[in-house]
Amino acid sequence: MGAFSRQKFFQELAHGCLLPTAQQGLEQVWQLLVICLLCRLLWMLGLPSFVKHLGTVAGGFYTLYLFFELHMIWVVLLSLLCYLFLFLCRHSTIRGTFLSITVLIYLLLGELHMMDTTNWHKMRGSQMVVAMKAISLAFDLDRGVVTSVPSPIEFMGYIYFVGTVIFGPWISFSSYKEALEGRKLSFSWLLKVSVSWVKSQVCLVISNCVAPYLFPYFIPVYGDKLLRSKKRRKIRGTPAKWLLAYENTMSFHFSNYFVGYLSETTTTLAGAGFTEEKENLKWDMTVSKPLNIEFPRSMVEVVTSWNLPMSSFLHTYVFKSALKFGTFSAVMVTYTASALLHGLSFHLGAVLISLGFITYIEHVLRKRLAAIFNACVLSKKCQANCTHKNKKALWVYMINIAFSGLAILHLTYLGSVFNSSVDYMEEDEDDITHHTIQKWSELSWTSHWVTFGCWILYRLIL
Repeated sequence: MGAFSRQKFFQELAHGCLLPTAQQGLEQVWQLLVICLLCRLLWMLGLPSFVKHLGTVAGGFYTLYLFFELHMIWVVLLSLLCYLFLFLCRHSTIRGTFLSITVLIYLLLGELHMMDTTNWHKMRGSQMVVAMKAISLAFDLDRGVVTSVPSPIEFMGYIYFVGTVIFGPWISFSSYKEALEGRKLSFSWLLKVSVSWVKSQVCLVISNCVAPYLFPYFIPVYGDKLLRSKKRRKIRGTPAKWLLAYENTMSFHFSNYFVGYLSETTTTLAGAGFTEEKENLKWDMTVSKPLNIEFPRSMVEVVTSWNLPMSSFLHTYVFKSALKFGTFSAVMVTYTASALLHGLSFHLGAVLISLGFITYIEHVLRKRLAAIFNACVLSKKCQANCTHKNKKALWVYMINIAFSGLAILHLTYLGSVFNSSVDYMEEDEDDITHHTIQKWSELSWTSHWVTFGCWILYRLIL
């Protein structure tokens, strides 16, 4: 949408952006939704398990072909490599570590040598899901959570489960086995699917039609001055640059929420994503918590709320495994593993490694402040029965609000590197590197300097 006047913009918004965006979103995923529903109905028929696994594999293969065509062979090769490794090392007790290294080598070689970067990046989400499922299964075998290596058809059913094979999220092997039993259709299931779908479409519309035009049109803080400068993106003045960075960040955030809610929709529609206590079945899968990200208590809360299943995977299988090397080392190993799973992209790697330092320094600083002031100022909200004496004093709220403001600053700064222009640079890593450095230079490397200052403060009060 071009640089219209404000009145003209709102007149054109509905049929120029809102409706086309919603229509394109439905056109791209309606077949996936139908296959997920068919998978759900198949699981309810009381068929033998191997038939259900075969149906799931068939649905997953067809869905992969719909989205990636013949390039899906690289996802298939990864899954075959993982099962071959698990079978050959079935008597080993360190399968998780070795399979993790093997998978990362495959992903790196694939991105560097096997095919062009653009097509490889299109499959990055599916590759990540396959990798995380196989790695988690290997660690579960090592820890005795899963007693024996699954059969080939059982393994492939888990890997190609149609509800997660495209958009995720990661689910454990035990969750897949529970879902395979086929729960009855219910109103709560239908309600969860419907609500998640509506939320996904709302987030898609905000990402494409609201966030990129937030300050020139929806919140005209600079009046027509910012509006006239919008198209050229040549905006002078530090406040205006931060406003533009916030627009990029907000658009990026809501695109992530769109994928998160869409993955909730597909997973629940296909019959997974529930918890069961006695006879009480709840369809309660949650992938992202937008309010915890847009109005954060801390950066620690942000990174856990960004993608809850992936956060659980990284904490269970990476952080805990690396904790024997020390907390800081475990944190950095976790973020490095996340960066490698996301692929060789400089801006993603730079953001994730920066997040590692930011979250660790914030955590130790607030832990120290909580000890000094005996107050509830930790990165995570204290439980009601915590031993801190100062819980609801005004100055406690002010400290927490200050850290919330810092978290919003970090998010705006880090998210400034994600905008539509990056999508056209994926074949040239030098352009992405230059773009990332340029964006952060425009914002005076503020977040990194603030993090350094927090570390200095922590060392002074230690």
